[in-house]
Amino acid sequence: MKKKIKYSDEKIGPVEVVKDFLPRPEDLVLKEDTVKVTLNLSKSSIQFFKGIARKHGSQYQKVIRNLLDKYSSHYSD
Repeated sequence: MKKKIKYSDEKIGPVEVVKDFLPRPEDLVLKEDTVKVTLNLSKSSIQFFKGIARKHGSQYQKVIRNLLDKYSSHYSD
């Protein structure tokens, strides 16, 4: 059962805008050297990545790999 979200007119505390650093889905279809791993993901995530890959003529594993590469390189600098 989902929790119902309660909204109010109260002020919220200080807000920090975080720059969106993740690439667009179509930018995730590049090719690079790889290492094979096993990873369990949700069906909905796999369907999302398969749709992107199909739209751009790639494989969903490459799309996921490139997303993880972009994410990790952003935080390793």
